[in-house]
Amino acid sequence: MFTGLVEEVGWVTSLEHQGEGASLWIEGPAVVEGTQPGDSIAVNGVCLTVTELHGSAFRADVMRETLKWTTLGGLSVRQPVNLERAVPVGGRLGGHIVQGHVDGVGHLQGVKEGLDWHDHIYGLPPELARYVARKGSIAIDGVSLTVTWAEGDQFGVSLIPATMAGTTLGNLRLGDAVNLETDVIAKYVERLVAR
Repeated sequence: MFTGLVEEVGWVTSLEHQGEGASLWIEGPAVVEGTQPGDSIAVNGVCLTVTELHGSAFRADVMRETLKWTTLGGLSVRQPVNLERAVPVGGRLGGHIVQGHVDGVGHLQGVKEGLDWHDHIYGLPPELARYVARKGSIAIDGVSLTVTWAEGDQFGVSLIPATMAGTTLGNLRLGDAVNLETDVIAKYVERLVAR
């Protein structure tokens, strides 16, 4: 489990496609500290298992399904990525419950710059829209954010300067793809009500 509070922005040092999957090497000095093979690290909101460590970098294998449903298949060498280690038992839950299980890919559709924050507008797959609610939580590329409004297949979030500077979200351009994870509680409530 993760919180959506990005620990650092690392970068891809190697991406090798292997059959239907891929192998990634990612430079991330802060998240590598204290990490062992078998530990989980969220990369742009996708939970990956560390398979190898070398210096301040880690390796993770990515399955075909993950490449298909997330933006990881489109990564390139030197591309920055949001990184977060799994929450230790007894750790603080500063953001919201993030599983690292991406629900779909959205796209940045608009940016309104303010003095103290930026408002971002994202489009999302129509089948995910029912899980996004005003004042609810959403993870965008692994960053825990509060939804400011939601209508149809669009929603908005506001980014404070710390989020803009400490994650990859401040460098997105219109049309860029992002990984979206909706609130897990909404999905469970829907399933329980349907039964």
